[in-house]
Amino acid sequence: MKRVEILLRENVNNLGRCGDIVSVPAGYARNFLFPQQMAIQATQENVKQMLRRRERLELEEAARAEEIRVKVEALAKVSLTTAEKADEGGRLFGSVNSGTIVKLLAAKSYPIDEKDVRLDHPIREVGTHQVPIHVHGDQSAEITLVVTAAS
Repeated sequence: MKRVEILLRENVNNLGRCGDIVSVPAGYARNFLFPQQMAIQATQENVKQMLRRRERLELEEAARAEEIRVKVEALAKVSLTTAEKADEGGRLFGSVNSGTIVKLLAAKSYPIDEKDVRLDHPIREVGTHQVPIHVHGDQSAEITLVVTAAS
């Protein structure tokens, strides 16, 4: 099978990052990478252009990573409190689920999607609970949720 060396124009999973020169089967380059504009021929001029583009992408990634880090730190400081109906033993008559947590966070100006609340199961007891919140990729933050018995 004939292989060709190409220059990646963007990051491609399991292949390389923008600006990398990689060797791939000719058919893969011709039928997928070139039409999708993910790669170009590896010439000297193209290599120089991709190095400049790679620098810009790295700066954007660093800014995005900083933004995510700030969001994780801000969420880690959040403490929510809710009062729910409970029996004498501290068992809730209902439960506190992802939807409830999203509403409590929105009230504190932290809008998130319900799918980002990573509860294994609804909270059914009075007490202090740590709730993981997915931020981005493998980044997550834990918020503190205090559930009290309503009178």
